[in-house]
Amino acid sequence: MAAQIIDGKAIAKEIRKALAEKIKVLLEQGKPRPGLAVVLVGDDPASNLYVNMKKKACKEVGIYSEEHRLPGTIRQNELLGLIDNLNSDAKIHGILVQLPLPKSLDEQEIINRIDPAKDVDGFHPINVGKLCIGEKAFIPCTPAGIMHMIDTIEYNPSGKKAVVIGRSNIVGKPMAQLLLQRNATVTLCHSKTKDLAAECRQADILVAAVGKPEMVKADWIKPGAVVIDVGINKVGTKTLGDVAFEQAKNAAGWITPVPGGVGPMTIAMLLNSTVNACESVFY
Repeated sequence: MAAQIIDGKAIAKEIRKALAEKIKVLLEQGKPRPGLAVVLVGDDPASNLYVNMKKKACKEVGIYSEEHRLPGTIRQNELLGLIDNLNSDAKIHGILVQLPLPKSLDEQEIINRIDPAKDVDGFHPINVGKLCIGEKAFIPCTPAGIMHMIDTIEYNPSGKKAVVIGRSNIVGKPMAQLLLQRNATVTLCHSKTKDLAAECRQADILVAAVGKPEMVKADWIKPGAVVIDVGINKVGTKTLGDVAFEQAKNAAGWITPVPGGVGPMTIAMLLNSTVNACESVFY
């Protein structure tokens, strides 16, 4: 039996609809409009695309947004100065620095400079630490979106075996923490993992976030598993995930498509975090 498709576009649409209503109520109560500042350094085409999508989504739900498009030659102290200004700007509640940054810049120092209360990406060490010890905090948007998808299909991770492929700070590590908090037994796999396919075959929940097109084959998937594909890989004119979708959908119980799966959820959770920042939910 073919897997049920987890429609990220449809779920994200419902989130945006709810946020638009929430923002309308906030404004009627005389509260400030949530504000998001996006900082883009250089002219990476993929980053440009993401920034434009975020701008469109902000407009749709009623979030004030501003962009700071900077040359790839900007100096570290100039970028830090911009972050300081945004930290003190009352109309800005969330700050997002689009990654990756040019190699001439110290990425971690820049992330560290963002006020944790405005760190809607969830990358500041304080928010990372809070996530690790189970306190409420801003969570990286992609893992947050994945958990929302799992909840939407009413799948309970408790007691289940979860395998996450990829150990990045953006997806893999926080994803493992979130699943652990929900009482899953989590294995975090990476490039040095021996017999990756065997690890994957044990997974009730399989999250692939490695950036290798169609690496995960159908025979890696436990029958009936929840398969979440985070990969976005350009191969010629096609956009492929990390999972060989056409074959895998006949093995999995639930599966996300690429595109139209995790991507829309990432942006939806960014909007949600910006509203939470405006309301000072975590700080």
